[in-house]
Amino acid sequence: MLRTTLQAISIITCLSAPAWAQDMAAPTGDVMLTVTGNLEQTNGEGAALLDLDLLQALEQTTIETSTIWTEGKQTFEGVSLAVLVQALGITGETLRATAINDYTVEVPLTDAVEGGPIVAYRLNGETMSVRDKGPLWLVYPYDDNSDYRTEVIYSRSIWQLDRIEAVD
Repeated sequence: MLRTTLQAISIITCLSAPAWAQDMAAPTGDVMLTVTGNLEQTNGEGAALLDLDLLQALEQTTIETSTIWTEGKQTFEGVSLAVLVQALGITGETLRATAINDYTVEVPLTDAVEGGPIVAYRLNGETMSVRDKGPLWLVYPYDDNSDYRTEVIYSRSIWQLDRIEAVD
């Protein structure tokens, strides 16, 4: 009787566990983004390792905007920073974003809002090479909001992004 009761409790506990409590899938391709620091979801030692498939599995966002680095309107596809923050359970006040060449910027977690920046992995329908500011570029919808057309925001628009650390 005790064994049956314990089995029932175990099954109920497993079925009622929140979805976020499940392990995050491991990357099967080349890791494009490593996220560390204050986060709940990991698939490596203290890190979330994301390949293109894992990034694309998150809700996709498209921004059509001009930039100070390109000519004319461009179409960027990726995952919104807000969705990435929510999916990984990121907390803290600052995201320290670092590029392949170790260039680092600090992005306040308050930038991770609906209609805000995206971590773009496609430019005009094509994945971005390192030569084309890829593989990832933090892009704000510059044309949609004049608040995004400032030197501060431009400085946060890091390309060749490959690491994010969530810090207090």
